[in-house]
Amino acid sequence: MAEAKKEEVKPKGPLGKLKESIDDKDEQMAFLSTIIRLAVLTWSAGILTLNYVKIPGYEQGEKIDPTFIASIFTGTLATFGVQAGGKKKDGSGGGGANISKKDMEILIEKAANTAPAQTIRIEQAPMVLAPQIPPKK
Repeated sequence: MAEAKKEEVKPKGPLGKLKESIDDKDEQMAFLSTIIRLAVLTWSAGILTLNYVKIPGYEQGEKIDPTFIASIFTGTLATFGVQAGGKKKDGSGGGGANISKKDMEILIEKAANTAPAQTIRIEQAPMVLAPQIPPKK
């Protein structure tokens, strides 16, 4: 009379499914961080869009300052390797340096002749990596 024991299968949440599908912990964290960055990117893009778009039949009321949300948006884009393009200046004022390839090669050559090597010396006292045993009284 062997009774068959039925194990109740608990439904797994999104994190449980993630742990099953990806074995390596580093890959799990990379996937989770990508999902979180995408959520923040979507949220900030939505807030910025709603700040500039008029929805028919809805009074917008007080406008918010989009500077903080824009900085979150561009910061999140930068984590994906996308850089927001700014307005190009006509050489007036500081901004991008307009240096030709030939001028850049001359600068590199001069820098290489001036300081061909650099020595960095770091001094630090010896460290003991052992547990400290309290003295007996």
